[in-house]
Amino acid sequence: MSLDEARAFWVTGPARGEIRAEKLPPPGADELVVRTLFTGVSRGTEALVFFNRVPPSEHARMRAPFQVGDFPAPVKYGYANVGEVESGPMRGRHVFCLYPHQTRYVVPADAVHWLPPTVPPERAVLAANLETAVNGLWDAGPRLGDRIAVVGAGTVGCLVAWLASQIRGCEVELIDIDPAKAFAADALGVTFRAPEAASRDADLVIHASGRPAGLATALGLAGFEAVVVDLSWYGTERVELALGGDFHSRRLTIRSSQVGVVATAQRARWTTQRRMEFVLRLLEDPALDALITGESPFNALPAVMARLCESPGATLLHRIAFGGAED
Repeated sequence: MSLDEARAFWVTGPARGEIRAEKLPPPGADELVVRTLFTGVSRGTEALVFFNRVPPSEHARMRAPFQVGDFPAPVKYGYANVGEVESGPMRGRHVFCLYPHQTRYVVPADAVHWLPPTVPPERAVLAANLETAVNGLWDAGPRLGDRIAVVGAGTVGCLVAWLASQIRGCEVELIDIDPAKAFAADALGVTFRAPEAASRDADLVIHASGRPAGLATALGLAGFEAVVVDLSWYGTERVELALGGDFHSRRLTIRSSQVGVVATAQRARWTTQRRMEFVLRLLEDPALDALITGESPFNALPAVMARLCESPGATLLHRIAFGGAED
């Protein structure tokens, strides 16, 4: 394959995807050509895109930085790309970029984030999910000694629990209906609980299951005047909550969180660039490798995406390897 050609994964309709040939533009003076090494499948948002469940009101706000096409389809979508600079300044350096699943691409140099030499490219596919977790904790505002419940042991939930457990004196429980996910909590040094065994009266609850039932569980675990932070995005799915009963007498707060902008508490001093630099330093911890639960070649991505979105099982982050993808 010539240097101006590439291949990319496109969502072409509800629950359908294919790999298409791409023609790359010549790089400008301030642009880089990046050869992809790995991407990560972010099952929550990418499943909603794959099933064409992005509501029309969010078509503009939910665009990925280098998305091509419009929702619902055809659309080239993704934001967890790790590659190697193929030409341009810093040739040979490893970078993270919010780019879709594509073998090679041209981007402005300021759109990539340089990996620290202590972070292997294989682990760096977690960067986008960890950025969401960091921003979510900033929105949540945990305090020393808090009892913190994290509902949903997907990739983001696991990362939130891992970060919260490092706050002095905090007692953290990671809660999920699937006992098969307990391995991740063990690897991260966090207590795992089924919903019926979870501690009540939490000072702070963070919901990341992606399911309306999970948000109901989160409300049930919250103590008096506690905050429930919802990191889940439901697309076109409606969420019904029982806000009668003791919801008002317990004076609960439900707070949204979304990674598109820096959390309010940090926004005066932090940029998205500074936030990502911090995230990449956090990825130095090898314990996080436990959250990458599978790997498939790029050429298999259409079938893999369908399987992961339909029946993910205990999958957390699934890594796509691009070695030989251009052969």
